[in-house]
Amino acid sequence: MLRWLGYFIPHKLKYRLFAVFVLVILLPFSILNIYNYHRIETLVQNKISEQSHEQLDNLHRSLEDQLSIAFKTLIFLEQDIDVRDILMNPGERTVLDNKEIIESKFKNLNNSFFLYNPSVYFTLLDDEGNVYTSYQPKTTLDYEQIAATPSFVSMRETGATYFWVPDDDNYVSRDISKSPTLLSLYSGLRDNRNRTYGWARVSIDFSFWFQSVLQKSASEQAYFIVSRKGDVIASSSAGAALTPEAVSQVTQLPENGYWTDNTNDALVNYSYLDSLDWYMVNQIPVNVLFKEIHSLKQQYFVTFYTITAAFIAVAFMIAYAFTRPLSHMQAKMKEAVRKDLRIRLPEKKYKGEVLELTRTFNQMMVDMNGLIGRLKAEERQRDAVHFQMLLAQVNPHFLLNTLNTMKWIGLRSQNEEIVEICLSLGKLLETSLNSDVDLIHLREEIELTKAFIYIQQVRYSNIFEVEIDCDEDIQYALVPKLSLQPLVDNAIRHGIAPIGEGGRISIRMGLTSEEQKRLVLEVEDNGVGAEQSMLNRKTSRKRPGIGLANVKERLRLLFKENAALERVPREQGTLFRIILPFLLSEPYAGRERALHQPEAGKEG
Repeated sequence: MLRWLGYFIPHKLKYRLFAVFVLVILLPFSILNIYNYHRIETLVQNKISEQSHEQLDNLHRSLEDQLSIAFKTLIFLEQDIDVRDILMNPGERTVLDNKEIIESKFKNLNNSFFLYNPSVYFTLLDDEGNVYTSYQPKTTLDYEQIAATPSFVSMRETGATYFWVPDDDNYVSRDISKSPTLLSLYSGLRDNRNRTYGWARVSIDFSFWFQSVLQKSASEQAYFIVSRKGDVIASSSAGAALTPEAVSQVTQLPENGYWTDNTNDALVNYSYLDSLDWYMVNQIPVNVLFKEIHSLKQQYFVTFYTITAAFIAVAFMIAYAFTRPLSHMQAKMKEAVRKDLRIRLPEKKYKGEVLELTRTFNQMMVDMNGLIGRLKAEERQRDAVHFQMLLAQVNPHFLLNTLNTMKWIGLRSQNEEIVEICLSLGKLLETSLNSDVDLIHLREEIELTKAFIYIQQVRYSNIFEVEIDCDEDIQYALVPKLSLQPLVDNAIRHGIAPIGEGGRISIRMGLTSEEQKRLVLEVEDNGVGAEQSMLNRKTSRKRPGIGLANVKERLRLLFKENAALERVPREQGTLFRIILPFLLSEPYAGRERALHQPEAGKEG
C-alpha cells in the first residue's frame, strides 16, 4: 500500500510545498465552507417549510370556514318556516309562487355576511316531485334523475342525518362553473318531531374558492389539493403538476410534513385535512427557494477561488524562488560528479542563507578535491612502499638461504659457534619476513632478543653481560614485533661498545600499579651515556640511524596516543622505556596440546 502511495507523492520540493498547501489549507477550508453553506440551506429550508405550513394552515382554516358556512346555511333553510311549509305542503301555492319564495331565500343567503362569494349552490327536493335550485343547471332539471343521485339514495337507505361528498359531479352550467367536481353536503330536512319533510344539497365550488384565495400568492409556488387516494383534485396553476413520487410520499401517512422532490428539484410541504381526508400541498422550486443563497454562494466562491488562485500562484512563485537555487545546486553537483568535483557555484547571484549554502558547497568542493589529492598521493606512496617491501624481501630470502648453507657447512666442520649464529640470525630474518603479524607474545619477543644478543656477544667477544627480568604472568602479553631488538642494539653499539669492557645491559618487563594496567619494557645500559653517544654518532656515522625512529612510528601506528618511547638519562649509561597498553592473549588449551604432541610422539 505504501509503495502505491509513493507514486502519488511528488518528488520535487516545490510540488510538495504546493501539495501541502492544497491538502492542509485549501481542501479543509473548502470542505468547511461547503458544509457551512449546506447547514445554511438546511436552516433556510426548515424556516421556509414552517412558513409554508402556516400558509397551508390558513388555507385549511379558510376551507373549514367554508364548510362551516355551508352547514349553517343548511340549518337556516331547515329552520325557515316558509321553506318548511312549501316543502311539506307544495299544493297550497302555485308552482311559480313556491319557486319565487325559495329563490328569494337563496338570494338572501348569498347576500348574507356568511357567503362572501357566489360559489355555493343550493338544491332542495320534496317528496312530491318538486325541485328548487339557486343556480342554472347544466341540464334540464329532472326530479327523478336528481332524486336518483347515489348520495340521495344512500341517505334514504342508511337514514344518515348528513354527510359530505368531496368529489360530487359538477351539475352547474359551464357558464357559471367549469370545475369538474364540487364539494357537496347532503342532508335530510327534519321538523320539530324529527320527521323528514325534504332533502337538501349544498355544494361548494372549492376549485373556484381555491384559486381565488391563492390569487395573491407567489407565482413561483404551486398549491394542490390531493385526496387520500392520490388524486389531484385542485391546483393553483394549470401548468403545475406533482410527480408520482411526490404524491406517493404525501399520501403515505395522514400527517403534516415536508419532502424534497429531487425529480422536480422542489420542496414539497403538505398538511392533512382530516374532515375531508384531503391534503393541502405546497410545492416550491429549489431554485426559487435558494435563489438568493445560491447567488451569494456563487459570488463568495468566485471571490474565494480567485483569491486562492492568486495565493497559490504567489506561493508557487515563492516556493520556486526557494527551490530554484537548490535545483541549480543539484544540477551543479551532478555536473561536479562528471567533472571530478572541479566546479564552483557563482556567489554573486545569491544572498542570505542561500549564499551561505553556496559558500559551504564551494568550500566542500575545495576540501573534497584536497582530500582526493591526498588520497591519491597516499595511494601512490603506498604502492611505492609496497614495491620497496617486495624488493627488500629478495635480499632477506637470499640471506636466509645463504645462512642455511653456512649452517650445513658448520655442521660438517663441527663448528658449533657458526651453527648457533646462523640459527639466531635465521630466527630474526624469518620473523622479519612474516609481514602478516604485527603483535607477538612477549615470550617470543624475548626469544628473538636473546638470538640477537647471542650474535652481538660473539661479535663483541663477550665484553658485556645481559640480565633479563620478566614476570611469568605477562609472558603472553602482546608487544610489537622486534620492539626490544632496536633498543638492545642501540645500547650495545652506542653505549657499551665505546667503553670496551665491563658492559652491562638490564632488560626489565613489568606492569604499572595504576588501575588501568599498562605494560612497561625497559632497556638500561652502563655505557658512555646519551650526550657522549650523540657526539660519537655525529663524528662516526655516515647515515642517520632508523632503529629508534622505526619503533616510535610503529607504536604510533598500532596504538595512536596510548603508547610511547622514552629516553631517561642516567649518571652513567642510558635507559630506554616503552609504555604500551597491556594486552593479554594466552593460547587456548588445544593449541598447547598441539605444541606438545610432537614431543610426545618422540617419547613414544
